[in-house]
Amino acid sequence: MTHARPAYRPGVRRRIGHIRDLAALLLRTGLLFSGGPRRLLRQLGTLRRWGTSLAGLVASAAARSPSRPALIDDEGELTFAELDEQAARLAAGLPLHGPRPRVGVLCRNHRGMALTLLACSRRGAEVVLLNTGFGTGQIRAVLGELRPTLLVADAEFAPLLANVPIALRRNVLWADRRPPAAAPLSAPVPAATLPPPRTSPDLAPVPADQGGPSIEEIIRSTPPAAAAPPQIQSRTIMLSSGTTGRPKGARRPPRPGLWPLASVTSRIPLRARQTMIVEAPLFHTWGYAALQMAWALRAPVVLHRRFDPEQTLRTIASYRDVTVFAVPVMLQRVLDLAPEVRAEYDTSSLRIAALGGSALPGDLATRFMDAFGDRLYNIYGSTEASWVSIATPRELRLDPRTAGRPPRNTSLAILDDEGRRVGRSTRGHIFAANELLFEGYTGGEPMEVRDGLLATGDLGHIDHRGLLFVDGRGDGMIVSGGENIVPRDVEDALLRMPEIREVAVTGVSDPEWGQRLAAYIVLRPGAGLDADAVRAYVHAQVARYAVPRDVYFIPELPRNATGKVVHRWLTARPDRPEPEGRVAWPQPPLR
Repeated sequence: MTHARPAYRPGVRRRIGHIRDLAALLLRTGLLFSGGPRRLLRQLGTLRRWGTSLAGLVASAAARSPSRPALIDDEGELTFAELDEQAARLAAGLPLHGPRPRVGVLCRNHRGMALTLLACSRRGAEVVLLNTGFGTGQIRAVLGELRPTLLVADAEFAPLLANVPIALRRNVLWADRRPPAAAPLSAPVPAATLPPPRTSPDLAPVPADQGGPSIEEIIRSTPPAAAAPPQIQSRTIMLSSGTTGRPKGARRPPRPGLWPLASVTSRIPLRARQTMIVEAPLFHTWGYAALQMAWALRAPVVLHRRFDPEQTLRTIASYRDVTVFAVPVMLQRVLDLAPEVRAEYDTSSLRIAALGGSALPGDLATRFMDAFGDRLYNIYGSTEASWVSIATPRELRLDPRTAGRPPRNTSLAILDDEGRRVGRSTRGHIFAANELLFEGYTGGEPMEVRDGLLATGDLGHIDHRGLLFVDGRGDGMIVSGGENIVPRDVEDALLRMPEIREVAVTGVSDPEWGQRLAAYIVLRPGAGLDADAVRAYVHAQVARYAVPRDVYFIPELPRNATGKVVHRWLTARPDRPEPEGRVAWPQPPLR
């Protein structure tokens, strides 16, 4: 099944609407001003030639504002002209052949990844963005299915790639530096991620010095040359986060146009002269979208290889007008800093904190806005649907759990199991459509589409004020003794207990009731709580049938590299303790 565009703006009406949206975008964001008319014409000419691909956005920005900062990372600053030139050199030097080669990218947030994305966009290569939190099994599965002809990776991932069959990693370039020659690709990796013992010569260790050069070496050795836009446009394959199973590849449109930016900025006041700190990982839909929007606005992008909450505050204090793109758990880490540490940094330059990637837990929105001002915007969406709704500070003040309202040119509906629209405050399946729906799964998996609207896979409801609330995954509904339970309701209740810092509630098999709830709780430092108090609170605040029978107190929740809680890691551990026991999971860093 394939998706269809929403039918509310067909033909002439849609074109008129696009012209109106474009004019509003140019005026609202300040894109129309600065640089003079000649540079504006050069920008428009370049954009017409290259289109709104990632390479086209940077090339057109370089035509209009060549000396303006484009990228700032741990290595320093690149202007738009420097970024465009280095991307052109890298594109010419990449060992790619054929009409649409496929490149796997396994990198953290730094210039090497940005240059790789730009170079692939210039060459018309299909890019597979690999999650830096994947273990060996997931990497092998994704590479085995998608078969990239070239891998570009950070040197730190050489040990991980050592456990991938040689046939899947014959061509490797290094995005930051070559791995030390003394450290072979077969260096030890954590036991939890090791594959079965090697019995095939295809898994023989390969020394690091047999890999390819670094992309910096390619850039230095490749002379500048004029390049034409590729005949076949580059596509990007995003991978689902894999929190509930095997990741699936979702193809993104190659030239999204400026309409997605017009939609998002109708609810988030992004401006051309803001500095965009992108802490969300670039391999994730939200981080990648932030990069696209920033460069479409000719705004400088600040990247950090690893997220550090104090470093984020230090960066905010270093610039004049700042937007931060992050995932919710990152703001939680900022709030966890000691008050005296936060007080060291002047964050009055923060204009927008834009969150995406996962739901806002508990009262995180209220606590953040109390500390940093009403500058928080939360976008709800998915890899497949892009954005669905955006919550503004005013809406988050009304209710910190809301996902807000759909922006311009976005359709939203709550449907029952038969596909009928339900009334206000009635829970159902969330369906949406916008200007940037994905083009389908690489594996050919079916998509659920009703009346031109794509299923997000989530349950939710719209309240009497027209605000959307996401109640949990559609496949996460728990049926216990005939009662339907949404774990998110129990999580929200438990997060109101002052002793609890974080919580995850999920379903486990039960021989008598079919399923039962298990709660995994992280306490605040110095707090004390027992399982009976937890159960009594849920009984009083939610329902008797929603009381978790299993209560685990753990040091931290297992999260993937985008900060999402991986529930299958909670329930699949063979060494899981008895209730109220403590266990530590291997915790990947945020990015």
